[in-house]
Amino acid sequence: MEEVEQICTRIVIMDKGRCLAEGTSEELKRMIKAGETIRIELPEIPAEHMDGLKTIPHVYAVSFEDGLLTVQCEKGGRNVLRVLDYLQKNEIPFGTVDAKLPTLNDVFLEITGRELRDGGETE
Repeated sequence: MEEVEQICTRIVIMDKGRCLAEGTSEELKRMIKAGETIRIELPEIPAEHMDGLKTIPHVYAVSFEDGLLTVQCEKGGRNVLRVLDYLQKNEIPFGTVDAKLPTLNDVFLEITGRELRDGGETE
């Protein structure tokens, strides 16, 4: 999908012969709920703070596994700042922070409900 994003001006997402969405890369990304994925290294996080993170505006999913907190946010400004502010106010130590905007793979997954396989085929 990275190659598609680099060379194509218009993209069509098809599943089982049906056109599900079409547009530019940016138009397709605006069609989905996902706005940004924030990953933060943490030694641990109490369960009540997992629920607390979900109360932050634009946050719709929070998970913690193997020392990595993942916060899924809808589109909106200041998502990273709000999450880090929550952690600091609650004295939760953290390490590396990484934030990524949605990719075309994220678009395909949300629109079709399935992962993209090699060759552009779905299961």
